Amino acid sequence: MKKLIRFGFAAAAMASVGLAAVMAWPVGAPLEEFELEGDVARGAYLARAAGCIACHTDVANGGAPLAGGVRLATPFGTLVSPNLTTDPEHGLGGWTIEEFGRAVRQGVSPEGAPYYPAFTYPFYANFSDQEIADLWAAFRTVPPVAEAAPAHDMAFPFDQRWGLKLWRALFLEPPRTDPVAGKGEMWNRGRQLVEGAAHCAACHTARNLAGARLTDEAHLGGNDALPGGGKAPAIDAEALRRGGWTVDALAYALKTGLAPDGDAFGGSMGEVVLLGTGFLTDADRLAMAAYLLDEAPGT
Repeated sequence: MKKLIRFGFAAAAMASVGLAAVMAWPVGAPLEEFELEGDVARGAYLARAAGCIACHTDVANGGAPLAGGVRLATPFGTLVSPNLTTDPEHGLGGWTIEEFGRAVRQGVSPEGAPYYPAFTYPFYANFSDQEIADLWAAFRTVPPVAEAAPAHDMAFPFDQRWGLKLWRALFLEPPRTDPVAGKGEMWNRGRQLVEGAAHCAACHTARNLAGARLTDEAHLGGNDALPGGGKAPAIDAEALRRGGWTVDALAYALKTGLAPDGDAFGGSMGEVVLLGTGFLTDADRLAMAAYLLDEAPGT
């Protein structure tokens, strides 16, 4: 019995040490210096492509642009998008561009805490220094809103941020934005947008019980368990062709929200078009469609 008691104490001590080590384990790379001049127009365009306005503007309740407050119900609790305005207390007004860059590309807060992966930072990891500078310049023009977004309401143990360090170690993957030789400039631009800024796979790929995307076997293959109970259809090339989509029709739908049969996108996809892809250039929408269908325009 004494041996069992000693073993129990030893196991508890080891678990405590392990927990302390995980909690102290730093995430992300050190801050980088940014010396590039940002372009507001380019940054605003990238912010649209990246869904910043759609995710951080509570349109349904008349919220101010980028003031946060959009709720996302997940199996782990309810997440709420934060305030991204220039308010120094409740938004990004007190941040540096270096802290902003680390948050966007690494998913790490100014305090060094990991963000929940509902923030689609895994898709932004390959943003260039210039793109970060452009985004920062654009965000610095957003009027401040001196109101904090509501706090997350996550169930235990998912409210423990240190657990996200383990999640990152197990599931965090680099984005698939690197150019593919032989595919052409348009196709690769579409790949950069679809797999990067536009983060299409965030909704259109199924997830495992830990909330990680099933990238190998189900990439862009649809998701029947979106937060809030919605569904996202498969948008891989085979599924799109089977549904009668062409490159031109898909590019038009990304502009207008209208499918070839006259039906309109609803729910979150409607917001994606209204606040995001509808603002892109015709060339970029064609590139996205060409990549998704793995075809050229006119086919």
